[in-house]
Amino acid sequence: MPNVLTNFDDDERLWVPQADDVWFKPILLHATQGYFINLLRVRKSGVLSVHHHTGPVHAFPQKGRWYYLEHDWVAEAGGYAFEPPGEIHTLFVPSDVEEMITLFHATGGYIYLDSEGQAIGYEDVFTKIEKCREHYEKIGLGSDYVKQFVR
Repeated sequence: MPNVLTNFDDDERLWVPQADDVWFKPILLHATQGYFINLLRVRKSGVLSVHHHTGPVHAFPQKGRWYYLEHDWVAEAGGYAFEPPGEIHTLFVPSDVEEMITLFHATGGYIYLDSEGQAIGYEDVFTKIEKCREHYEKIGLGSDYVKQFVR
């Protein structure tokens, strides 16, 4: 996919809604090996989610910045963050960041947690594929449009 890291908004239709003011843009959805690579775009501040994951995650911030409340580092454009499996993270976007875009390479799944630490949602390559199918069908590209990202 040419220019994926420089032309974020080349086609707005490719950004799949994930939550209020949160979208993802698939790059590779590798169903046979259980990982996904996508850009995450956030246009709101505050806590985005509390989660842990079943496999390793590599994060490459492209625009804006964010951090985890549990750590003392800040993920900024041009940087890199490694997230080990099983560790609980609270992703926070500062109020002065209008837009955050980060490339995530995630193996396995994300388990979203409530304030009591109970699972309230799950995300993996298969849920990503399904969200893409639904979105692309809804906007007129057709549910099969996702196939170009699936291996």
